[in-house]
Amino acid sequence: MRIQVLRLLPALLICLLAACVLVIPAARAHDIPNDIRINAFFKPDGKRLQLLLRVPLSAMREVDFPKRGPGYLEVSRADEALRNAAKLWLIDSIDIHEDGNKLAAPRVMHARVSLPSDKSFASFEQALAHVQGPRLADSLDLYWNQQLLDVLLEYPITSDRAQFSIHPRVDRLGLKVSTALRFLPPGGATRAFEFHGNPGLVQLDPRWHQAASRFVVAGFWHILEGVDHLLFLLCLIIPFRRWRPLVIIVTSFTVAHSITLIASAFGFVPDALWFPPLIELMIALTIIYMALENIVGSNIQRRWIITFAFGLVHGFGFSFALRESLQFAGDHLVTSLLAFNLGVEIGQLAVLIVLLPVLALLFKHAFVERIGIIILSALVAHTGWHWMLERGEQLLKFPFPTIDAAFLAGAMRGLIALILLGALLWLANGTVRRWMNTQK
Repeated sequence: MRIQVLRLLPALLICLLAACVLVIPAARAHDIPNDIRINAFFKPDGKRLQLLLRVPLSAMREVDFPKRGPGYLEVSRADEALRNAAKLWLIDSIDIHEDGNKLAAPRVMHARVSLPSDKSFASFEQALAHVQGPRLADSLDLYWNQQLLDVLLEYPITSDRAQFSIHPRVDRLGLKVSTALRFLPPGGATRAFEFHGNPGLVQLDPRWHQAASRFVVAGFWHILEGVDHLLFLLCLIIPFRRWRPLVIIVTSFTVAHSITLIASAFGFVPDALWFPPLIELMIALTIIYMALENIVGSNIQRRWIITFAFGLVHGFGFSFALRESLQFAGDHLVTSLLAFNLGVEIGQLAVLIVLLPVLALLFKHAFVERIGIIILSALVAHTGWHWMLERGEQLLKFPFPTIDAAFLAGAMRGLIALILLGALLWLANGTVRRWMNTQK
């Protein structure tokens, strides 16, 4: 029996090697590419909508392109395969709406192969002329998965003045998919968008209420998903759980982060690479300070002023999350900013509705109030300390700013703004004191 097994062993090894040879190329043929970059032009014109796309052919998996030799693409025989690729990976993955109604499937007007070095997508006119031009020669030795696919799709529409939206579900084309889309409305300025993965339904020229609703939702989820903001909010309310001090503290935080959020959106903040990590470090410091103040004791007069100062820092943190989303605001920047703030406040209110009863039960049944405040604040301070160390390391990776005329001018503007805010705080503090005294 053992001799028979030994005789069969070479045959088994040969079969195993043959299986590996067959399986490995098949697996590689279906590998998902890492980074895919899509360029697109969206142009309504009369009764038609032209969508011009450029996608790497490596994203067009499971399409049998005609090849020769070691994998060179036969361009003259590739028309049908290119159109099939456009249908499978683009048309079926992109929904376009006109005035809320989904458009019918488009016609593939042109589909051609382009070289990676081609620069025609710098403008719509150049890209359109290129995709309508002659195809590449068969004499070129082109590996199919190193080239680009240019496609011109045409949709029938009712009017080029309608309201258009797009839902590009192209995240399945690669592990990381980014889409640069330029919307060219008739008689209007080009509007550029940058999508990552699946952005959902995007209004290309949103009405004010559409922009507002999108940013309310964004603000709501941002506060719920931001662990550092949630810990800061927890520190704010642990010692002050009655509605009067909470109104003052939360209002102070809201006004402060609204100021810096709006200032950042309008470009009144540094755009240097070191600024975001500096703000992230300062946010960690605000958490540590607030937790330590809870341990040693605080009062409402000091707390609301410190909250206002720290709210300015957190507003910059909100702005970093909002920066990429402002492309969806259309012509309604101020409305979108206010809506984002509203969403943040709704999120904060939801957190308060949950936290206040939980803290009340905790201090009633688990800990004496003072001991509970110290324990919770110590845990938060410990977390903030680790964040401070990690973010400090990130900040040190960036070069320190050069102290030149531009830096000094920016610092002077910031100093003037701080002086004005300080004067307003001084005036507001008197009002708060009088209001608190009347409530006693």
